[in-house]
Amino acid sequence: MKKYVGYLIDLDGTMYRGNEEIDGAKEFIEKLYQENIPYVFVTNNSTKTAEDVAKRLQDIQIRATASQIITSSKAIARYIQSKHPNRKVTCYCIGEAGLKEALRQTGVELTDDINPDYVIVGLDRTITYEKLEGACLAIRNGATFLSTNRDHAIPTEKGMGPGNGAITALISTSTEVEPLFVGKPDSIIMEQAIKALGMTSEQVIMIGDNYHTDIQAGIQANMDTLYVETGVTTREQLLTFNKQPTYTVKTLNEWIPYI
Repeated sequence: MKKYVGYLIDLDGTMYRGNEEIDGAKEFIEKLYQENIPYVFVTNNSTKTAEDVAKRLQDIQIRATASQIITSSKAIARYIQSKHPNRKVTCYCIGEAGLKEALRQTGVELTDDINPDYVIVGLDRTITYEKLEGACLAIRNGATFLSTNRDHAIPTEKGMGPGNGAITALISTSTEVEPLFVGKPDSIIMEQAIKALGMTSEQVIMIGDNYHTDIQAGIQANMDTLYVETGVTTREQLLTFNKQPTYTVKTLNEWIPYI
């Protein structure tokens, strides 16, 4: 069994499910900590800040700091910063506090003007026609279209609700412009996560429950992957895909001996 010197780890469905800790998650992270193996959490959730996410993990006794959290919000803000290191840019933003705060922290100016440099779309649970109209007008005026992630549906207390991918698809359909996606399984967030560990993709393994985001992200980044049967993708569904994860486990407890 190959030993990995760094870990990229999904959150929802892997570390917790709603407000509940998933069996084996705390013990798995504790083992990484004891062995001094670096790890980073990678999430498509754009609604929370890294500090909020770290606090949520700490509340269920999972060791985490804000610097170990890479959200799609943080990834999209860093991407814009890398493209314009010496120029202030303006952004029409659809999204919640996590996305807006990440953009502000990197110096992006949020505006309601329909002639911005960028239109950025993240999950917004207070979405209105007016917000959608502004985004469409800005894109037609030449703004670059970015989206935090492709997730078409997300788990809620009531069942599966519309995700950011659904909101993005509406804007894309109206404008006939395809956005650049930043979150899993796309490459931008994965490149940033690997860089945060200071390692190469061959040294790191990606762990997650969702084949279409977590496992595909690892596969597309030329990384080994570990599927854990505690979230979105069932074992039966997993078997229908041509490209399989490197390893599969029922819970992360099974992986602890291999750390």
